[in-house]
Amino acid sequence: MSDVFDAYAAYYDLLYRDKDYPAEAQYVQSLLRRHGVKDGEILELGCGTGKHAEQLARLGYSVHGIDISPSMIDIARRRGSSDLVRFDVGDARSARLNQQFNAAISLFHVASYQTTNEDLAGMLATAAAHLKTGGIFVFDFWYEPGVLTDPPTERVKNLKDEVIEVVRTAKPKFHPNDNVVDVNYNVTVKQRGNGVSSQIEETHRMRYLFLPELRYMLQAAGMEMLNAGRWMSDENLDLRSWQAVVTARRT
Repeated sequence: MSDVFDAYAAYYDLLYRDKDYPAEAQYVQSLLRRHGVKDGEILELGCGTGKHAEQLARLGYSVHGIDISPSMIDIARRRGSSDLVRFDVGDARSARLNQQFNAAISLFHVASYQTTNEDLAGMLATAAAHLKTGGIFVFDFWYEPGVLTDPPTERVKNLKDEVIEVVRTAKPKFHPNDNVVDVNYNVTVKQRGNGVSSQIEETHRMRYLFLPELRYMLQAAGMEMLNAGRWMSDENLDLRSWQAVVTARRT
């Protein structure tokens, strides 16, 4: 899994430069505050290049982010560490930091990258192991009814900055008996200074999830589901919902 994200790291921030990280951090803050976490330390599982952690630190939280990709962590560290932000290489399924936190978060569908029951159980166990009793876990994922109602289609994304130009074609392939979609990416990265191009082939296997299985697996990990809804909204989940968010508590 690390190899996929190491390649991804080279153009990750460019592809998602329009993502509203400040608004997403404020939304996560609203979920945490709703359940009593107004400040304190947060563990972020799958922190990527550290942009959510950076914004949460600006809101006053102390964030320890881990990611399986050394390249992602290198970028996060170059963005800047401080007394409020720390980044380390670590696997969300198995990391143990010998520390407990007020809250844990896992954003941008990290849960959906856990494509087997063992992987997902491992990630939930990691969150639970690092939460104080009553601590809150917030994570988003692909919601199965929405994915099946409005399946992913082939898409092309073209972006550039002063250094590189990226053209990424995404072709999905469903595996309905496994509840996963292989998102097959063909990526062309062109250096704007010298015109040199490189090709990258990636497959991101994504799992779509039902609430009953999540509720069961959270309970098995020692947590209870408090709320589930549409990402960046207070609306209930329905057949139009692709992106979902769950708030759970360590029991």
